[in-house]
Amino acid sequence: MIELAVYKEIDEVMEKYREEKTPLLSILQEIQKKWRYLPGDVLEYVSQKLDIPSSTVWGVATFYSFLETKPVGEYVVRVCRSAPCHVNGSLDVLKTLQKELGVKEGETSRDGKFTLETTSCLGVCGVAPAMMVNDVTYGNLSEDRIREILALYR
Repeated sequence: MIELAVYKEIDEVMEKYREEKTPLLSILQEIQKKWRYLPGDVLEYVSQKLDIPSSTVWGVATFYSFLETKPVGEYVVRVCRSAPCHVNGSLDVLKTLQKELGVKEGETSRDGKFTLETTSCLGVCGVAPAMMVNDVTYGNLSEDRIREILALYR
């Protein structure tokens, strides 16, 4: 159940995008920045306030890999699984991250710091294999480089 103060914050976010022709994605992104994910009751509230079918709001929230509908860690690590990354070792990157973080794909570490995911493409094929930590992209990954990167977030 959403608290009254949260409704107010969501209303303020929606007001910022009132002039946009299609504000839904912008609204969802900003809401996620505040809470790190999009709870179901928040999605339903946005649906009602924008007079958009619930299925549309949920469809957008679940279509984009950067939107989360369940709680995630402070840092979301996304491993690219595109063809160039795959050929250049993304499976090894994933295995290294699983070992270093102590989680499987789709899981969050016990301390709540890291969530490990895969994504179809990060758009940085020239530096494959690649991964993102939240909004920061890292390429030319090796086991040692992955450890160095994770140390920045620990």
